[in-house]
Amino acid sequence: MSPALSRLVELLPRPEATERTPDWNAAEAALRTPLPADYRELIEAYGGGGFVDGYLLLLEPGCPNDVYDLLKISAEREEANESLWQFEDKPEEMQVDGSRLVCWAATDNGEYLYWLVRPGDDPDSRPILINDESGEDWERYDMTVTRFLAAVLSGEVRSQILWDRFPLPVHEFRSATEM
Repeated sequence: MSPALSRLVELLPRPEATERTPDWNAAEAALRTPLPADYRELIEAYGGGGFVDGYLLLLEPGCPNDVYDLLKISAEREEANESLWQFEDKPEEMQVDGSRLVCWAATDNGEYLYWLVRPGDDPDSRPILINDESGEDWERYDMTVTRFLAAVLSGEVRSQILWDRFPLPVHEFRSATEM
């Protein structure tokens, strides 16, 4: 277990067991990009679900509950962003040719958390971009998913976009199958 995931598990106890392991090869083929190793480890430890205080939804490739399906939500967000960017400016990080966003989490308020994917990049070094519910405001975090989640839960990182009551004092995880 990576140090970042160990720290996250200290803050947010993981479920007894996850039901299954995603087909990573199929997911990466569908997304047309490799997924970060820490995200794969996170999904294998927790699975998809109502992650982090009933607010943040962790997406899992091929999740039977399609509200938490990384492949479905990423495709929908890619289409929605392309439509939005016909009328609004893309975030400056997206100005590099071939850049795209892959959504790995969402919130029940309508914010989305993405990896910034660029041609030839290192999947384990991808920045996280968070988009507010209006689609106009963006934040960037240069850290892995597990490090970001642990930093948010511990209060080390405070987003200006995510809900101002997040995180709650007591952290909880509910798997997608419980939802």
